[in-house]
Amino acid sequence: MNNIFNYDNAFFRGMNKVMDAFFASALWLVFCLPVITIGASTTAFYYTVHKSVCGNRGYIWQSFWSSFKSNFKQTTKIWLIQAVMFAFLAADRHIMEVYLEQGSKLGILYYVFHFLILFWAVWCVYTFTYSARFENGMRDTMKNAAVIAVLNLPWSLLILGLLIGAGFVIYLFPIYLLPIIIVAVPAGLAVLYDTCLEKVFRKYMSEEDLKKENEMNWERHY
Repeated sequence: MNNIFNYDNAFFRGMNKVMDAFFASALWLVFCLPVITIGASTTAFYYTVHKSVCGNRGYIWQSFWSSFKSNFKQTTKIWLIQAVMFAFLAADRHIMEVYLEQGSKLGILYYVFHFLILFWAVWCVYTFTYSARFENGMRDTMKNAAVIAVLNLPWSLLILGLLIGAGFVIYLFPIYLLPIIIVAVPAGLAVLYDTCLEKVFRKYMSEEDLKKENEMNWERHY
């Protein structure tokens, strides 16, 4: 009976993790509002989920703010480049859709641009999660994220499926529940991404980094 009210039991630890994930998600939404800060906010969000929510290391606000500040300049530039790329892809897809409806042979390119937009979404996920886990220049970060996405196609398809599923869940819920859902869904998605992407990223970590990561993983269980 005493264990039920013990704040160190599995139930309360689990609830604390849920609340921490929600808090990190709320911070992500707030810091995304200026739009140009989406890249820095997403990087800080993943860093916080990996370190503080899943890793039990550090506090949510301190982890988020530290990552946001340190990655702001580079990830903002990356996001602006990717946003412009998306605008061109979306415009070209729309043009090709018109050709497709008119029966033009050029209309087949609609499916090409549709595929490129889906790849763009996965590439963005890899880019900002990669930025949270590795220190590289802007060009190397963007290139490495794209290469990793291609080389790990099954994981990339899972990441895309989770992203589409998250959007579908938000779409299904009634409008009056939207404030809760838009916090809960990104929180759950980030935790799932941490589980998936860390399996990918570990392949590209040095032996020294892997050793350090394993030590921290061991310490958090004791």
